[in-house]
Amino acid sequence: MAALLLGFTVSASAADTPLDRIIAIVNDDIVLQSELNDREAMIKSRLSAQGRTLPDEQTLQSQVLDRLILDNIQLQIGDERGIRISDSELNASMERIAASSNLTLEQFREALIAEGQDYAQARQQIRNEMLIQRIQQRIVNSRINVSQQEIDNYLNSQQGEQLSAETYNLSQILIAVPLQATPQMIQAAQQQAEKITSELQNGANFAETAVARSKGPNALKGGEIGWRKLNEMPEELAAVVKKLSPGEFSAPLRSPSGFHILKVNDKKGGSVQLIDQVKVKHILLSPNEIRSPAQTRREIESIYQKLQQGVPFEELAKQHSDDAGSGSLGGDLGWAQAGQMVPEFEEVMFNTQPGKISAPFESRFGWHILKVEDRRQQDMGEEMKTNQARATIRQRKFNEELQNWLREIRSQAYIEIK
Repeated sequence: MAALLLGFTVSASAADTPLDRIIAIVNDDIVLQSELNDREAMIKSRLSAQGRTLPDEQTLQSQVLDRLILDNIQLQIGDERGIRISDSELNASMERIAASSNLTLEQFREALIAEGQDYAQARQQIRNEMLIQRIQQRIVNSRINVSQQEIDNYLNSQQGEQLSAETYNLSQILIAVPLQATPQMIQAAQQQAEKITSELQNGANFAETAVARSKGPNALKGGEIGWRKLNEMPEELAAVVKKLSPGEFSAPLRSPSGFHILKVNDKKGGSVQLIDQVKVKHILLSPNEIRSPAQTRREIESIYQKLQQGVPFEELAKQHSDDAGSGSLGGDLGWAQAGQMVPEFEEVMFNTQPGKISAPFESRFGWHILKVEDRRQQDMGEEMKTNQARATIRQRKFNEELQNWLREIRSQAYIEIK
């Protein structure tokens, strides 16, 4: 049960492998045979649990090794830039996984061990997945700029007038094309995409084909992309997707990344017009060269005790908060909504009742105390439309730029397959 919660099975530890060996050198790091075996066992277990047919052993190993190498490159970049996942963030994520099956974190740990799984290995894998997501968000977003002119153009477009348009659950098969592809390479990729389309039309399973043949980042998940609005896709892809019904897939579509075959798994309307907002204040203490993490925690707990004794929140925020912008305003952050703050902050914000003060909690920025003043549902106004337009443009650019960045870092890395 615990393995199904995680969506994978962690194989027995590398100690069970009689002889380990290096199978790839990636810059200054290595990929071991035991890592490939562990990841391959994870993928096999997940696909079997989903009732999907496994590709042949050679194809699966190639797909898994490609993913291990790319993950390794990204983790090295994150380490160089000091990007971290704290133990508290990791524990919170694992608690959410455990809670999805009504287990505490300790019960979840015991369930994993009872199934013969390596709990430490599971923690590390989840930490790595969280790290890679954070690395991608920070680096790729830093490469993206959204101008006011782009926002204005979007709001004046037909897409901008349909901010509550339908949302599509998509999967894809990507036949990648290298950055410096020759005409012959492009033609070969197109022929391969057309061959796959023919196989799908003759009854081949889309998800199994994606696992075996796709070079997209979600290939090992059956090509699942998730929910997307049309305005979050490149226009040439959106024009095709909107004509597809659930269960249908497209002919090969050309993009700078290669040839895409898109499948619509489901779609739903986006008619919600009211947004839940919370009026919130906070006090932030961040560790620094003078104040250690332990001292930071003791200090935030001392501030919390003062709040319990009746010292005004605004007074303590002005005196102690490391958030200079809100601190000078007594900690006032105004009206906040989902998607604006880090997950740890939003979880506490939405679970704290108006007029109440939260206990101290940690995010990647440091230790916070929140004061929730009010809640409301706000109609989508001009400001909301602008913010949503900016977010939509950024998301569309992010999806495109992520593929560019992944190809760049792989082409720049030193990789030697043993």
